[in-house]
Amino acid sequence: MSSAAGADAASSVVLVVEDEPSLSATLSYNLRKNGYEVLSASDGVAGLQEARRSHPDVIVLDLMLPKMDGLEVCRRIRADSDVPILMLTAKSEELDKVVGLEVGADDYLTKPFGMRELMARVRALLRRSAKSGDREGDAGHVRTGEIELDARGRTVVRAGREVALKPKEFDLVYFLATHAGQVFTREQLLEKVWGYERFVETRSVDVHVGRLRAKLGGVGQQIETVVGLGYRFVE
Repeated sequence: MSSAAGADAASSVVLVVEDEPSLSATLSYNLRKNGYEVLSASDGVAGLQEARRSHPDVIVLDLMLPKMDGLEVCRRIRADSDVPILMLTAKSEELDKVVGLEVGADDYLTKPFGMRELMARVRALLRRSAKSGDREGDAGHVRTGEIELDARGRTVVRAGREVALKPKEFDLVYFLATHAGQVFTREQLLEKVWGYERFVETRSVDVHVGRLRAKLGGVGQQIETVVGLGYRFVE
């Protein structure tokens, strides 16, 4: 294990919610080998209970689970927690990925996958979560057009009314607004906002931009698509 990986893993707890015994055991073994503390659950109800009891740093969540599927588990966790969630599935259809992202998953990994890839995703989620925590303590306040963004409270106010955004939605609009006028590719946004360096899903950016445009109304159109390149925030 590299020193960088060890730093990411130090004191980090990963909850694995997976009903296939052999895969659960393999995931747990490799995560522990990389320095993580591992908790596990074999069905959706137990996974939800463990998440609420232990407050892990990352959740690796299978989509197809007995008693309660991964989408519902994710939806319920998101009601009161911003914990990073990596969703696993045997399905590869784009619709399944979009649905997973819509209910609050931070990342999506299709089976079969390599352990190195999974470890990279977990490390990226931990780094991103740490950066979000640092930002919450900043005094950053951005006003642009009809909206105000407050980094400390992680709130967005439009025309005097607060707009409810999910954690990654706030991170994305805050990053773009504080870099107004600059064009970022989807890959750059995944690295800057999600913290990924490889194994990325650029569709994640499009899903989040679409949700921001819907929630922010006319202001959302300030997130401009630059054909063939990516996105930029225009004032």
